[in-house]
Amino acid sequence: MRSDAQALKGHLDVLLLATLTDGPRHGYAIKEALREGSGGRFDLPTGTVYPALHRLEQAGLIAGDWSTVDGRRRRSYHLTAKGERRLAHERTNWREFADAVTSLLGQRPWPATSS
Repeated sequence: MRSDAQALKGHLDVLLLATLTDGPRHGYAIKEALREGSGGRFDLPTGTVYPALHRLEQAGLIAGDWSTVDGRRRRSYHLTAKGERRLAHERTNWREFADAVTSLLGQRPWPATSS
C-alpha cells in the first residue's frame, strides 16, 4: 500500500476523525496516531495533515483550543458532536463496503466458468 496522501484520497478526513476518538490531541500527535495506528503505512507530511485538520474544523467536525506547553503554543483538537455522528456514519458505511468486498473476494475465482 502506498504511504502518501494520494493513497488515502477520500479517506483521510475520516481517519483523522478516528484518531480523536480517545480524546483531544495536538496536530503532531494526530499525525503520529495515524502513522502508528496504520503500522507506519500512513506517515503523512504535516503539509497534508494540517490543511485537513483546518478543513475538518471549518466543517464543524472538530474544534481546536490553543494552549502553551513548555513555552510553545500548540493547538489541540477534539471531536464535536457533529464529528462523532459523522465518524459513526462513516464507520457503518466502511463495514458494509468491506463486508461486500470480502464476500466477493472470498468466493471462487471470477468469473465463474460453466463446465
